[in-house]
Amino acid sequence: MWFQKEIRLPAVKRGFHLITDLLVAQLPELEGISVGLAHVFIKHTSASLAINEDADPTVRQDFESHFNHMVPENQPYYRHTLEGSDDMPAHLKAALLGASVTIPIKNGELNMGTWQGIYLCEHRDHASKRTVVVTLQGQ
Repeated sequence: MWFQKEIRLPAVKRGFHLITDLLVAQLPELEGISVGLAHVFIKHTSASLAINEDADPTVRQDFESHFNHMVPENQPYYRHTLEGSDDMPAHLKAALLGASVTIPIKNGELNMGTWQGIYLCEHRDHASKRTVVVTLQGQ
């Protein structure tokens, strides 16, 4: 069985945001899969997806702080600057983290670890809503 759906995420401020529950709520088709895979792909170049700690919000704050330090704004060597000082750093951060995650499905649920969640990594200061494509495969 294959299933694909586009999900529009709400606009959020810059940072790392848990979207696991939001995605699962939009995917009742998960319940019909006993074993399979969920592939989540973001259709943007200045935001990314990641899987990491979902319990302590300071982890997400530390991610944001670290990436801002690692990929600073307003560097003199950036040429792609017409959309603002956060634009080129957003593209670099998205390239480092990636545009997709794949999660196993077991008995109708995402089979992640106890402390794992899916992050929307928003790298722009004033981003619009983002769209992800979720592809489910399984039986």
